[in-house]
Amino acid sequence: MAQLHHDHDEFLARDTEIVVLGPEGARAFKAYWKKEDLAFIGLPDPKHSVLKLYGQQINFFKLGRMPAQEIVDKEGIARYVHYGKNMSDIPSNDELLALIDEFHEGET
Repeated sequence: MAQLHHDHDEFLARDTEIVVLGPEGARAFKAYWKKEDLAFIGLPDPKHSVLKLYGQQINFFKLGRMPAQEIVDKEGIARYVHYGKNMSDIPSNDELLALIDEFHEGET
């Protein structure tokens, strides 16, 4: 999440909101958000309801939820999906921002 926080303004400049889901309950999630001073949206998902809808994997041998990144357009269509194979398999912000730029180019 730190990488997203670092480039939050770059996402906003592209009319893109960041929404992060986490496995914690609402209290723990809120405390973490406050402690880290995160500017984007956080959604606690302790029952894995949203996780299941988007197909994010859980692997207890690799510390829980595997990373998943999705870019969903304003119509609710998933334009990009990346399911990580391990906890460090996360696309860079530059990759995500370039994809968002491509999607915006295709809109004109």
